[in-house]
Amino acid sequence: MNTLKLRSLIEQFFIEDIGEQDVTTDLIFPDDTKGKIVFLAKEKGVFCGEEIIRTGFHLLDAATDIHLFVKDGDPIEVGQQLAVVKGEIAALLKGERVVLNLVQRMSGISTLTRKAVETLDSSYTRICDTRKTTPGLRMLEKYAVRCGGGYNHRYGLYDGVMIKDNHIAFAGSIKRAVESVREHAGHMIKIEVETESKEQVIEAVEAGVDVIMFDNRTPDEIKEFIQLVPAHIITEASGGIQLNNLASYRDSGVHYISLGFLTHSYKALDISVKVVLD
Repeated sequence: MNTLKLRSLIEQFFIEDIGEQDVTTDLIFPDDTKGKIVFLAKEKGVFCGEEIIRTGFHLLDAATDIHLFVKDGDPIEVGQQLAVVKGEIAALLKGERVVLNLVQRMSGISTLTRKAVETLDSSYTRICDTRKTTPGLRMLEKYAVRCGGGYNHRYGLYDGVMIKDNHIAFAGSIKRAVESVREHAGHMIKIEVETESKEQVIEAVEAGVDVIMFDNRTPDEIKEFIQLVPAHIITEASGGIQLNNLASYRDSGVHYISLGFLTHSYKALDISVKVVLD
């Protein structure tokens, strides 16, 4: 992750939560009294959030001592101690909720991604995410996908051309849309086209695109359409694919399966923060 961007994000989250002051904490602990907290797993899953814990507490107290027992991507078990944080009690109490919220959510995404990868169980087809992320959290959520064993699709509208059904409708055809992109884009930009029929797949191939997505197609339809695609063109399946039918796409032959639910329908992993009294 981008360290400067991460720091800036967490600063904004603290400003939102703490505001002018933490009235409760500041009234009870007005001095620099030290304390210790521990992060505990209350649910089995995949951990993600090393830098969230480090960056978050160090922003509030640079002298905070942080000891992590797990790394991003590690499997964790119920009752497992994940991290111990020692420092000013005020900093620990002010930072715990924001830090915990992020760690729980990122670990939830990593856990769901790992489950998807294991469900697909393919050495050929890769699981990847989409742009269906929480506004403001895309960098964190896409990082969590990687920690779970998945791969990232484009980060935004700025780093790749993806011609979807609405682009095609406005342009009039795949051919016209691709020609317009080729006329104006630099040579480093790849072009992906979303297809829904055999005819569109053929048109996309003839237009010389770099990636063809089979949108809302069944495994059998993909197996048929993929025979029309030259080996140098990357293929992707997307739409209507959930955990309960993911395994049926195992032998479809696509390079990637993109899953929006990894970042829009995940469940935060149950992790708690407890005070440790010496």
